[in-house]
Amino acid sequence: MAVFLTFINYAVAAALPPAVREGATRGPEPGFEPQACATVRLAETGWTDIAVTTAIATRILQSLGYETQTRLLSVPVTFSAMSTGEIDIFLGFWQPSMTADIKPYLDRGEVHIVRSNLQDARYGLAVPDYAYAAGLRRVEDIARFAGELGDKIYGIEPGNDANRLLLAMIEANKDGLGKFQLVESSEPAMLAEVAAAIADSKPIVFLAWQPHPMNRQFRLAYLAGGEARFGAGNAGASVSTVVRRNYDRQCPNIGRFLQNLSFSLVMENNLMDKILGHGEEPDSAVRAWLGSNPPVLAEWLAGVKSRSGAPALPLVQKAFTAR
Repeated sequence: MAVFLTFINYAVAAALPPAVREGATRGPEPGFEPQACATVRLAETGWTDIAVTTAIATRILQSLGYETQTRLLSVPVTFSAMSTGEIDIFLGFWQPSMTADIKPYLDRGEVHIVRSNLQDARYGLAVPDYAYAAGLRRVEDIARFAGELGDKIYGIEPGNDANRLLLAMIEANKDGLGKFQLVESSEPAMLAEVAAAIADSKPIVFLAWQPHPMNRQFRLAYLAGGEARFGAGNAGASVSTVVRRNYDRQCPNIGRFLQNLSFSLVMENNLMDKILGHGEEPDSAVRAWLGSNPPVLAEWLAGVKSRSGAPALPLVQKAFTAR
């Protein structure tokens, strides 16, 4: 259907006078996008950090006159849905842990990386500081502590990229992990297991990442030895924005917004603490934060317009400072 419509558009443009044809084939200017751009479809994975960044994007897009739809999907399903045109934007491509997931879609040109939206992130296996002090300092050390660990490593939801990396390590008996069990659960359930182990001063190996309040809540240490899979323990990971094929060209105003959109560890930690530590809903926390931090809006909305073509910044500032 999309190919047929493209053919019709070019056929109509060819019949126009040269001056008009030039404007017709150049595509819409930012802020004056086709109707197909009116509804923005985003994927969200159920992780608090991506819930925060997705809530930021959706609140701003809504204030600009766009409709938004957010679907909760696993990472593999997210990239598959983008390849079939069912999802437009994903703000949670963690590198290097998701590289194998996205590679086939990048190779076929079905998705496109817009930019890195977060630097100096962390992602990998971690332990409480007392376990680290006892000698559990590297991934290769885990097998030596098998008895104390109950032959278990704690991950998050099934299908998560890190879980699949760990399952592959277990299956291949990498670093002697062949007899270990990966306990798959939700982010809150895993953190509850960590809290219980620390309360009893027991060792535990679990997935950890930054930004996340767990880095302040627990005295933890990241294990060395997993750099090739997760990124270096000290700020070796990054998070990027991904769109489906040609999306930022078809919807250039949204594309410009995504090119501008980046986050910081301080910002995300602050918002996640409000959600996890104080029970706020992501949308409410984001709205309050944006209302209290207007300078960041000027950076994100440089050159961006509303759906109707008006300058974006005054509209968004008004939306988030209104009492």
